[in-house]
Amino acid sequence: MTEVVLHIYDVTNSGSDKTNNTIVQINKFFKDGIGLGGIFHSAVQVYADDEWSFGFCEQGTGVFSCPAGKNPMYTYRECIVLGNTNHSISKVNQILRELSREWPGHSYDLLSKNCNHFCDEFCERLGVQKLPGWVNRFAHAGDAAVEIAGTTAFRLRQAKTEIVTASKVAYRFFAGVASNNSVAPDSPSNSGRGTPRFQANWFKNFITTGAKPSSSDLENHSEEVLGQQHGTETPLRQNSRQDSMAQRPL
Repeated sequence: MTEVVLHIYDVTNSGSDKTNNTIVQINKFFKDGIGLGGIFHSAVQVYADDEWSFGFCEQGTGVFSCPAGKNPMYTYRECIVLGNTNHSISKVNQILRELSREWPGHSYDLLSKNCNHFCDEFCERLGVQKLPGWVNRFAHAGDAAVEIAGTTAFRLRQAKTEIVTASKVAYRFFAGVASNNSVAPDSPSNSGRGTPRFQANWFKNFITTGAKPSSSDLENHSEEVLGQQHGTETPLRQNSRQDSMAQRPL
């Protein structure tokens, strides 16, 4: 049985002193001031004098070690004892070999697979408590924000598709109703209604552009309705009546 220690650093490897100082101030405010967290690098020490962590590289494993508390890339902050592991040295070495295969350097991601995620996984296999929530809170918050944004965009696209589909179905329905009504334009049930052509065109314009019927449509519609109200008959019936008059004996 041996102690497992978490070493925590301020991330100050930007190459800019101004940026590094800003990160240190952010960490002081959000971690030391209000206890939320900050931008940190972490590493786990178990047995020996080295700490183990994870970082980006183009080839090979991203798992690496350095003397505990002395990573030259960052500014050392503090250490936290996470408990004792019951694993032997050989078992710990086996876990590290497995993690080295499972965590290649090219898979590093600042929000979803960083050094703090690695230390969480390592501690879980060692059988000790995971990292305190504040160590990786900024990454968790950023990852959640990306996921929410992606989900929201997908839902908006889905809603738009459903609206367009519903509009097309509704248009086909009304167009079908108008087509059925056109079979008997002079029937009493159709008196006082708009003509099928006018209804279909007006609804099509409504669902595509949101526009009201044009003045020309309204004028044509009014003329057709007035024609129906004054008993105007179709040419076919007029011709039939004239034919019957021609055949009547004088």
